Amino acid sequence: MVQIIWLVATVLVLFSVGYFGYSRYLARFVELDDANTTPAHKYEDGQEYVPAKKPVLLGHHYSSIAGGAPIVGPITAGVVWGWVPALLWIAIGNPLMGATHDFVSLSASLRHDGKSIGYIVGEYVGQRGKNMLLWFAFLTIILVVAVFALVVAIVFNAYPQAATASLIYIGLAVLFGVYLYQLNLPFLAGTAAFVAAMFVGVYAGILYPLALVPGDYSAGTIVLFSMDASWLPAASAFGANTAAWIPVILVYGALASALPVWVLLQPRDYLSSFLLYTGVGGALLAIIVGTFGGALGLAAVTPSQSLVTNLEPFYGFIGRGGLPLFPLLFITIACGTISGFHSLVSSGTTSKQLNKESDARLIGYGGMLGEGLLAVVALSAVAIVSPDVGGGIGLALPTFAAGGGIMLTSFGIPTDFGGPFMALVLVSFLLTSTDTAVRLGRYMMEEIIDRPDSSAQSFATNRYGNALVQTLPAYVLIASGSWETLWALFGGANQLLAALALLTGTVWLANWSDSKQLASTGGPMVLMVTITVIGLSWIALHDNLYMKFLDSEWMASAGIFEILAGVAQIAIALTLIYLALSLVKLGYENIQKVRQEPGTGEFTPSDD
Repeated sequence: MVQIIWLVATVLVLFSVGYFGYSRYLARFVELDDANTTPAHKYEDGQEYVPAKKPVLLGHHYSSIAGGAPIVGPITAGVVWGWVPALLWIAIGNPLMGATHDFVSLSASLRHDGKSIGYIVGEYVGQRGKNMLLWFAFLTIILVVAVFALVVAIVFNAYPQAATASLIYIGLAVLFGVYLYQLNLPFLAGTAAFVAAMFVGVYAGILYPLALVPGDYSAGTIVLFSMDASWLPAASAFGANTAAWIPVILVYGALASALPVWVLLQPRDYLSSFLLYTGVGGALLAIIVGTFGGALGLAAVTPSQSLVTNLEPFYGFIGRGGLPLFPLLFITIACGTISGFHSLVSSGTTSKQLNKESDARLIGYGGMLGEGLLAVVALSAVAIVSPDVGGGIGLALPTFAAGGGIMLTSFGIPTDFGGPFMALVLVSFLLTSTDTAVRLGRYMMEEIIDRPDSSAQSFATNRYGNALVQTLPAYVLIASGSWETLWALFGGANQLLAALALLTGTVWLANWSDSKQLASTGGPMVLMVTITVIGLSWIALHDNLYMKFLDSEWMASAGIFEILAGVAQIAIALTLIYLALSLVKLGYENIQKVRQEPGTGEFTPSDD
């Protein structure tokens, strides 16, 4: 067994080298300059383009990118292949690939009036490439909304305390938005008051847990409806209370995405960031205190014997369950190392709120490192709790809360309090990611349609109509009850989107100047395309075609819905591969052209 402190130390050292070294180089490389007017100031409209203070925007960005995926992925990978491969992919891949991906996506959007990566790639490879990437991103967004809404519902069911506290802090966020933007009252005083109120809300959640329908809850749980909800879609797969929460969360995401950013998005993400920093930072500090604090008289309780790994370092190239480490490890851990969804946040909401260009380094690069810290906390949590925890969604999330609760005993916090608190930390990530994703989906559709010339197009770009276009298919995906299918499609689409965002950054740099090196973005792009294409091919050809359709026993016992699900997985995986390779071809042709014919590129810094 190895002390957990060594996992944390490895990540902290490599992340520090990345931020204080490599990110400084990247900031000079893309020529960040505070003399340039950012899109937030250039197009300020009080709705989408709203300049935000750096800590406020960092809170929004970090809350939006860090959902349930950097928790589920590391937990699953650690259990299947061991903690060493999972740790190395997070510690090395994040600063070199993921943080670079986020930073370049944000920087490119800044130089293109806050437009999305789809718009940017279209500027250089044409309308066809733009539409392909935007449709790819829009379909990915629907998968993101489905995954995050389901995860929130599962956590609300496992920890009803999180439901109460979440409702309270959403209400506080609306009041804080009025306080800041309508009443123009002092920022620091308001922060202190509302953050304190938010933590009171956490305590209220622990005292008064909330559920929608009857179930097996702890004493004192408030049940809002006494009806039998077993008839709800997905109730048989996930339970009645979880199934009841799913449409509520989707409706919340739809409504929240339609509000001006100052009403809910900015103030809520800023307030919730204090909860997130406390949870992630507190867990990391608890590991340090729990390991060394006893000798120094700092730890209220000294659980040094508990803060060790109970997972094997390495279960072999063919991990438990017969899963090959390559390429599946690199798809299983997406968020936490590199995630295409982050490019949509960076070039969607964040670039429209950046106050000055120099803020991009902390928010873009540093924000991704912050998600990596969440990933190592999740890996540490499962390593502490048990080596036998399965990687499924139903067990992964409670494991994070249980393991995090054990960490917090270093401060004398009982697990009965620490576990629910860490569940609240998780939910605060998830809720912000859900409605941010719906908002980003609207941006994608607006760029695809541009100028609506029919009632259908007007509906698709309307803030309420577009939310319906996204949440209905997301609900259908969840209602199918097949988490494995949903997670595999999400992981594959997310990683391919990351490769395409890196492609966009590479094309932008190539068109900027023939003296710009392309290795920082081009190298990770090639690696991610290779890994993800092989991974999706494995899902389509091995997991579905070979293991199902070429297996006579499976075919004899499979029902119609199982067969349709298998066909859908193959079709979607192959479609994603086709779209990605087609876009890579277009991007490569553009780079070849501008490098062979200097001066033909379209971008100059004066385009700001």
